[in-house]
Amino acid sequence: MVEFYQLNRKFVDSKDVPEQCKNLIYYSLAIGHHIGVLDCFRKIMGMGHDEYERWIAKFPPGEGRRKLEGVLKWGEIEITREHLPALSSALQAALPGMLPEEKRWARSLLRLLQMIRQEPAIYLVVRAS
Repeated sequence: MVEFYQLNRKFVDSKDVPEQCKNLIYYSLAIGHHIGVLDCFRKIMGMGHDEYERWIAKFPPGEGRRKLEGVLKWGEIEITREHLPALSSALQAALPGMLPEEKRWARSLLRLLQMIRQEPAIYLVVRAS
């Protein structure tokens, strides 16, 4: 399976933090894992490994396709704001040649990319299992 996960929330145990230190919490969230911030993800979509390979084979050669092929090479990728232009372009270009279910996946991913565009703290993890 290849599964897409979206950052759902970040967790910091802040119940004992005085009010005057609240900015420290926001800073801590920004610098992330180095100080024990936990990212909580929820599964957004998934497909079989073979289906994923056939789907991304329809993408035009370029950075967007290479990004998604990284799942096949490394088992996991992260999609952040910097990947939006290449992925959006590749998805739009490939959409006309896709099967109905592939179009549904592409449109779902385009919606997720739009969410990242609006809120840069959101990111996606794509994982092969």
